[in-house]
Amino acid sequence: MPQLSSIGWGMDRKLTLIYWKHDGFWLGKLLEHPEIMTQGETLRELEENIKDAFRLMALDDVPENHKTKRIAL
Repeated sequence: MPQLSSIGWGMDRKLTLIYWKHDGFWLGKLLEHPEIMTQGETLRELEENIKDAFRLMALDDVPENHKTKRIAL
């Protein structure tokens, strides 16, 4: 997976993690990107997971031939 620096994000870039504990897991999302949310068994795992989730969202590597589907929630 490409590093943040390879997509124009330097290591000095900081985002705000909002986090809380629920049912034995740490849940969190980024204040600046509330659509990015994840969980972890520990705060360290939560932080790593939110970084991975951000990288996936920031890379925007959805192929041109992607499909969409509406689902009920």
